[in-house]
Amino acid sequence: MPILGSALVTGASRGLGAHIARRLAADGWPVAINYRSDAEGAERIAAEIVAAGGRAAALRADITDEQGVRDLVAAATDRLGPVQAVVANATGPQPAAPAEEVSWRDHLDQLEFFVKSPTLLLQATLPGMRTLGTGRFVHIGSDSFERALPGASAYNAAKGAQLGLARTWARELGGHNVTVNVVAPGWIPVERHGTLTADDTQGYVADVPLGRIGTPQDVADVVAFVVSDAARFVTGERITVNGGHTID
Repeated sequence: MPILGSALVTGASRGLGAHIARRLAADGWPVAINYRSDAEGAERIAAEIVAAGGRAAALRADITDEQGVRDLVAAATDRLGPVQAVVANATGPQPAAPAEEVSWRDHLDQLEFFVKSPTLLLQATLPGMRTLGTGRFVHIGSDSFERALPGASAYNAAKGAQLGLARTWARELGGHNVTVNVVAPGWIPVERHGTLTADDTQGYVADVPLGRIGTPQDVADVVAFVVSDAARFVTGERITVNGGHTID
């Protein structure tokens, strides 16, 4: 897909989002780096991209707020060009709780990030994609949905809803040359996990056919593929990035 506009990565001031933003910029995408509270981190990522010869802008927004998303997309369009690719990466707290203690509010908190936010992002960016004649929408999912991890029922249910959303959108938007896919990582340690040792990860790695823990770059490379022209005939798919951890 020729780069005609910009890429918007939500929750990109650190962690997976920051790696994805850097990777897309390396491929030539002007990148809008969305953040909610970590202005310093977002500005640092933007500065790194610009120093490397790319284009980037750090843009604050609550991506669960309708007006906030409209303003975010307008700012990205003004600074970097119409949004051609969206990477819906932002997430909130994911507290573990047994099923009998999970409230409806707990479910809504997860749905805010994995259903409401992507819906707002799509509605705000689709007109521009239609004008461009092409677009990419990438949800960042999780293999937790497949693993059905105990204590994560609200999170897993929302991730299941996210997949249903993506597959339905793929059918609806194909006629506009807009693809919709889910990239679903396994456990990918980032800053919020702190410093981990081999002892911390050995139990998990023992069940990974490729024999190692995943890295943010593993995920960023797959996202870069999905938004590229090489993936022009790939839509409605869920690509799991976990070294084969959930092979049936």
